[in-house]
Amino acid sequence: MKRCIAIFGPTASGKSSLAIQLALKLNGIIISADSMQIYRELNIGTAKPSQEELNLVPHKMIDICSPCDSFSVYDYKKMAEGYINEAISNGKTPILVGGTGLYFDAMFFNTDFGEMKVDESIHSRLVERFENGQGSLMLKELQEIDPNCAEKLHEKDAKRIIRGLEVFLSTGTTLTDFKKKSRLNQSDIDYLKIFLDFSDRQKLYQRINARVDKMIEDGLIEETKNILEKGYLNNTTASQAIGYKEFLPYFAGEKELNDCIDLLKQKSRNYAKRQLTWFRRYTDANRIEMDAETDTINQAYTLCKNYLKEN
Repeated sequence: MKRCIAIFGPTASGKSSLAIQLALKLNGIIISADSMQIYRELNIGTAKPSQEELNLVPHKMIDICSPCDSFSVYDYKKMAEGYINEAISNGKTPILVGGTGLYFDAMFFNTDFGEMKVDESIHSRLVERFENGQGSLMLKELQEIDPNCAEKLHEKDAKRIIRGLEVFLSTGTTLTDFKKKSRLNQSDIDYLKIFLDFSDRQKLYQRINARVDKMIEDGLIEETKNILEKGYLNNTTASQAIGYKEFLPYFAGEKELNDCIDLLKQKSRNYAKRQLTWFRRYTDANRIEMDAETDTINQAYTLCKNYLKEN
């Protein structure tokens, strides 16, 4: 059985730093599991590793496509598994790290997207409908077809609304049913799951607020202006990234900058809360409390060392 270390947790929990330190100790490579760090030019707002950090340890799945490109969970799983196999073949320890729950679900449950063949003409028609302002109507259609898929979706979530409809219209099977069926396959990759959790959520929120302040200091406003001028915040997947769209009212002259910064902090805290809920579903994960008075690096290293020694 192939072995991979998986480190996940909420935003600002210290995942990247921990992964780098473990990679240095374990002759590892890092495979990002962040749905926004795959995009070039989205750097500060996505908390992408610095160039210094990238030079310390090989990183994969970062800066692999343009913000205008579409990139699916299927694309992610295929590429990430390729890098895991490549690392193992080269005697390296693959370390999957990030905060995108859908990516981890696809890897842990070995979701098989092979039979999910979508008719391109259907996809094109749905995209055209959405661009013509039918997002709300399309969401209602998806709610009737696949309520589980439509649950919690916003009418502006073009990617997921279109995906849910196109799968059903192309295959006659809902995306929800397809995922249930596809998870029956056994993967040849085993994962040591390490969940970076917080017993005191306020301490996590303090870290999030401090991170946002550091992003502003590092030039987030200028970066947002740049990608806005390039059209990257107009109906693209990248436009959904927390860290950019919150400043649109500022650039439109509708809100003060400090109000937008406060909104970004709030949205980031809300996102972290959703991440914690998502990752706590993995009941077989090894939980490390990042706000505890313990040596978290050594704790994680011991888990990894023992795992990699197992027969």
